[in-house]
Amino acid sequence: MKVLITGTAGFIGSTLAKRLLARGDEVVGIDNLNDYYDVRLKQARLAHLTVNSAFTDIRCNLEDKAAIDAAFKQHKPDRVVNLAAQAGVRYSLENPQAYIDANITGFLNILEACRHFGTENLVYASSSSVYGANTAMPFSVHNNVDHPVSLYAASKKANELMAHTYSHLFNIPTVGLRFFTVYGPWGRPDMALFIFTRKILAGEPIDVFNYGNHRRDFTYIDDIVEGVTRTLDKVPTSNANWSGDVPDPATSKAPYRLYNIGSNSPVELLRYIEILENCLGKKAVKNLLPLQLGDVPDTYANVDALIEDVGYQPATKIEVGIENFVRWYRDYYQA
Repeated sequence: MKVLITGTAGFIGSTLAKRLLARGDEVVGIDNLNDYYDVRLKQARLAHLTVNSAFTDIRCNLEDKAAIDAAFKQHKPDRVVNLAAQAGVRYSLENPQAYIDANITGFLNILEACRHFGTENLVYASSSSVYGANTAMPFSVHNNVDHPVSLYAASKKANELMAHTYSHLFNIPTVGLRFFTVYGPWGRPDMALFIFTRKILAGEPIDVFNYGNHRRDFTYIDDIVEGVTRTLDKVPTSNANWSGDVPDPATSKAPYRLYNIGSNSPVELLRYIEILENCLGKKAVKNLLPLQLGDVPDTYANVDALIEDVGYQPATKIEVGIENFVRWYRDYYQA
């Protein structure tokens, strides 16, 4: 099939595009190559895709409605995966407008294009950050998430609400995926694993927030892409048992689904650092600090719904995933 992916120069988007091309799909990729982080890394990811004749590379912003409509009109994608967004919890404290532009206005343009050009299925990136002030573990898609603690989280929650509205009004199948701390080769330089690796190799101290006591459901990139691919292939339908008296946030009478994608196995940050030290063969100098504004102490994904509906099973152990990242990092940066 022909799949339009936004954010194809990004970490998840480039890996997903490579997977779909390998199985014989056509991929239309949209990215604006913004400078939120090193553009050279984004270009290097794209270079693995543009050599394939089944890949079309489009440069535009999500908030440019005319450009988005033109891409849909010209290429007529069967299905869409929206991964482009302004990422980062902490950056949302500094530049909130960027999140409204890309994550709200941009997502509206994707929904409108799907509406008018007959998209069979829209899969879009949400985030584990939507759980915000929730403390009941593991996080379940069937729980209420009305207390975000960052604008980034609020923008992702808004995406879920917008998607449901379009599923309800226009019968557009939509799937929201709440990603849990994605890591692995070709990852984002603003993420902890990338920062820790660079600083440890340089002999610089690393900032360890919450004194290293918080836990994250670190999820390897290949497991993430497997989950995205499976939800892309299975178009959601109405939940006939859905009741407005006891509403389930994860399903609907509309063709709408929400899923967690995580490893279902949270790891304490200090243990994460210890594994990284072992892979690098070098100890970290730790600068222990309190929890940052906008961060949550723990994340832990209940992935039962994804297992039941599409057979998802995270398979990569944290030790293997970090080792793979370190091997890639040393090769890419000649470190």
